[in-house]
Amino acid sequence: SGGLRSPRRRWPVPYRRFDYRPKTDPYCQARYTFCPTGSAIPVMKEEDVIEVYRLQAPVWEFKYGDLLGHLKIMHDAVGFKSSLTGKNYTMEWYELFQLGNCTFPHLRPGMDAPFWCNQGAACFYEGIDDAHWKANGTLVLVTTISGTMFNEMAQWVKYDNETGIYYETWTVQASPDNKSTVWFDSYECSKFILRTYQKLADLGAVFKKIQTNYTSIILFSGEPIYLGNETSIFGSQGNKTLAAAIRDFYSPFKPHQSVREFFVDLFKIIDRVFLNHQFYLFYNLEYWFLPMKSPYLKIIYEEVPLPVGSKASFGV
Repeated sequence: SGGLRSPRRRWPVPYRRFDYRPKTDPYCQARYTFCPTGSAIPVMKEEDVIEVYRLQAPVWEFKYGDLLGHLKIMHDAVGFKSSLTGKNYTMEWYELFQLGNCTFPHLRPGMDAPFWCNQGAACFYEGIDDAHWKANGTLVLVTTISGTMFNEMAQWVKYDNETGIYYETWTVQASPDNKSTVWFDSYECSKFILRTYQKLADLGAVFKKIQTNYTSIILFSGEPIYLGNETSIFGSQGNKTLAAAIRDFYSPFKPHQSVREFFVDLFKIIDRVFLNHQFYLFYNLEYWFLPMKSPYLKIIYEEVPLPVGSKASFGV
């Protein structure tokens, strides 16, 4: 098997957290500025009562309207409204350099290893764009919290944001069966919202009983094979055959910024996945080989219930 090490048996592979966020390379450029109107999370008065809203709209709704909504490719955020000040706020988590760059690397001249422009982060700003969320999506009250709980959540967001820095597009599992093994879990906008809700529940928030669905992009694979990291594969003592195979696999993707080109590239790679039953996954700064199997890829929009907390309750 070309010197491949046997896979680690812990599934799903836990998402790795880091001690700090690295500086971004000037080579990595975003078409749309990340968090253009972002601001610091305010400190709320303890006695404040804050409404919490579930926000969801089709990805790139600001540009393409409901187009991706028909495919159930949705973006999630959370809104807050202070009773004391009447101010609204939006909090979301998304890619610094757009989805294509987080999903596929650049093959740069003179560099052996694929070059990744991949970071995701939280964005907090004043105001809720009602029209954006309501037009083709969702804006619904899910719970109320105290100012104290909001401030504790803000501390958690800071920790979460400083340590969970890489966007992971794919969920990888063994089959479409509900109880099938998950090999890797995605780490994207909806997962941040789910973590935020869970944190609020743990702090005592009681959520309304409403249906909440989220988008997942799933790859289906047999047990993944661990290949190594950038140094062990592409370094001077690396595996030249494996390095060439990984570069060849990623060659159809050129993370252009246009959505149309992104999907053209996506279909090229899906073709390879279907024909050759193979996918090279970069996760936690390590490469894995996925022996792909039918149905290969699926976009699902599944219900994930709002959480139940572990503390004394507050609110509705």
